[in-house]
Amino acid sequence: MEEKKTDRRTLKTRKAICDAIMEFLIEKELRKITVQEISDKADINRATFYKHYLDVYDLYDKLEQDILIEWGMLVLKLQELRTEEFFRRLVDYVDRNRLMFRMVFSENSPGQLRVKFEKILEGLFKKIESEKIGVKITDVKLSYRTAYRAQGCISVLSKWIYDSEGQPKEFIVKILAELDSNTEKLMRQ
Repeated sequence: MEEKKTDRRTLKTRKAICDAIMEFLIEKELRKITVQEISDKADINRATFYKHYLDVYDLYDKLEQDILIEWGMLVLKLQELRTEEFFRRLVDYVDRNRLMFRMVFSENSPGQLRVKFEKILEGLFKKIESEKIGVKITDVKLSYRTAYRAQGCISVLSKWIYDSEGQPKEFIVKILAELDSNTEKLMRQ
């Protein structure tokens, strides 16, 4: 019984630390963030921070790795869905993880995280389209079109995350589905 409390407390502490660094990365560069700032924002002491991470860079590396694994797993899970349902679930995920996506799309985010998101999505689109239209995954035309498709999707999501008007999720789903279906039509020509 005590073990579960410790695990829950540890998870809560790590979440607070990760949320703190994500909030800071929206505002400033990684190299300008200190362990003390993160500790203060997460409401922990520095010793607690060091129980979990070596330094700010170790924290960021582990956070980025966890984010990319989760994104990759989501994309794989959604690959069998129809276009509109794919985007509905993708937009729901982005909406539930707004802080993370504000950090990912921030100009302060190091490590080309946005590009890595695009590459994962591009790989999925490439796989799906190569199977649908019967071309090799190495096809040059396919490569350019799926790059366009993935970057377009990420650009729409980025605009939505930072949009002060706060468009409803359903609006974004419809925009993405329309743009994507038009791109699919182009690919089949």
